[in-house]
Amino acid sequence: MVNGSSSISDTDRRERPRAAAAHAPALGGANLNPFGDLHTLQHLSARLARSLRGVFEPLLRQEVRLWAEPLVVQRFTDYRAERPEGLTAWVPLAMTPGTGQALLVVDGKFVLELLDLFFGGTGAAPHDMPSEFSPAAEAMIGHLAAIVAEPMTTSWEPLAKVSFSPGRVEANPSMVAGLDGDDPMVVTRFGIGKHHGKPIFIDIVYPVQSLKPYTPSLTGKVLGAAPDPAWQNGLAKAVMTVTFPVRSVLAEPVISLAKLMELKEGDVIPISVAADVPVMVANGRLGTGTVGTSNGRAAIKLNSLSLNVEELA
Repeated sequence: MVNGSSSISDTDRRERPRAAAAHAPALGGANLNPFGDLHTLQHLSARLARSLRGVFEPLLRQEVRLWAEPLVVQRFTDYRAERPEGLTAWVPLAMTPGTGQALLVVDGKFVLELLDLFFGGTGAAPHDMPSEFSPAAEAMIGHLAAIVAEPMTTSWEPLAKVSFSPGRVEANPSMVAGLDGDDPMVVTRFGIGKHHGKPIFIDIVYPVQSLKPYTPSLTGKVLGAAPDPAWQNGLAKAVMTVTFPVRSVLAEPVISLAKLMELKEGDVIPISVAADVPVMVANGRLGTGTVGTSNGRAAIKLNSLSLNVEELA
């Protein structure tokens, strides 16, 4: 699990039951998580949580608090066992390019509440939950998955160019193609807090196998981390003290080789200074200027600037 500080109270969190010691993996067993501390994916989930407010507030017709829970890596069988019993929507989200997929998991009661709100109701679910989704409920889930997939794609952009598209809604996770009970999964959970009542949770589950193509990015630095202002200021001050040589070519007279060989000390080479002379900085042209004096010293008054910063390298 990746632990992270949060302003969400413990009462807002869904408890994750821990497996007994008898079910703990044996020493030397396969590592479920090949991605290290998962800080990058945790940061991505926090970005996605901010975007999902724009998805659920119109559906719920009220302002909500939305946050990302700490990540958990567990086998699919264990994840299914810890979920509450009852009707649940399982929606595969194809990840393209490639053949990977994620899984959007939504409690059936929340789906029926959204459906009631969609048709102008108060958001009440039936007391006795059905054993399967109606066609209208399946359409509601498909709509939800489609509008969740868009911010998922946007949130992944700094990490990888991958898009998500929903597949067939299933009420039985065994019917989701490409998943086995022993497959390790990265579970990202999002809490939706309304003004009254307990928060609602939805899960986006990533099979480890689907994330392996993005291992270099997942094990890299945290995305979008804010730089230290003191470090930025120090760097800016250091850059501003870098010096560059400034020079000007006043004239370039031309003489023959014969005259060059006859030159001796005391000879005079006549030159004519143009009205505008070039002024150079490092390997680049700063501009042009007029030769004159300032405070008793020779100087050049800049008449035009044409500096290209790339030429200073």
